[in-house]
Amino acid sequence: MAKSAKPARSATSAKPARPHGEAARLSRGFGWLAVLGVILVLAGLVGLVYTGVATLTSMLLFGWLLLIGGVVGLLHAVQARDSSFFWLGVVVAALNIAAGAVILRTPEAAAEALTMFAALLFLTGGVFRLVGSLVVRGPQFGWTLVQGAFGLLLGILVLASWPSSSQYAIGTFFSLALLFDGLGLIATGYGGRRIVGMVSGQLAGEEAARKAEEEPRGTEPSATKPVQPE
Repeated sequence: MAKSAKPARSATSAKPARPHGEAARLSRGFGWLAVLGVILVLAGLVGLVYTGVATLTSMLLFGWLLLIGGVVGLLHAVQARDSSFFWLGVVVAALNIAAGAVILRTPEAAAEALTMFAALLFLTGGVFRLVGSLVVRGPQFGWTLVQGAFGLLLGILVLASWPSSSQYAIGTFFSLALLFDGLGLIATGYGGRRIVGMVSGQLAGEEAARKAEEEPRGTEPSATKPVQPE
């Protein structure tokens, strides 16, 4: 009987190891997420200092993404050549490959065209937000008005100094995106590690309280000896 009781106790003591291992794995995952956020923040800060290099880098990355996406899309279209969307997939893939090749060959001209397109988007978006906020006058009237005015002003500033603004506009936007994404990843990683630590600590406390309640019950039968009749 004593030999059969030892494996049961070892099995119950091995159960809490799995939740603790999963909590440690989650904590490491959130830690790596925070490290990635720090790298993105540093890259964003460097890009804000060297905006010309950031513009050229972002255009080259954009060109390679279009080129690789076009090749993958073309292979996928060839594999699905029996479907009715074969020619549409081929045309889209060919356009992506052509656009990627043009951007990689002339990144400066592509940056100028993309800067013009971004400025026009800011202008039209700002005008629509301004008009919409003045017409609707909803609960977010003030915030929508500020957004429209900011977009309109940004579009005018970029267009006023175009094409020289193409040397820093795309790089600035790209670096700001990296910076804010990195800050979001840092906040997610730090908050995730904190939540995992709180949950694992709570589970450890509940497990300790459960063991403390079970230990006296296990010692009661051994303390009382059966009385044998004379």
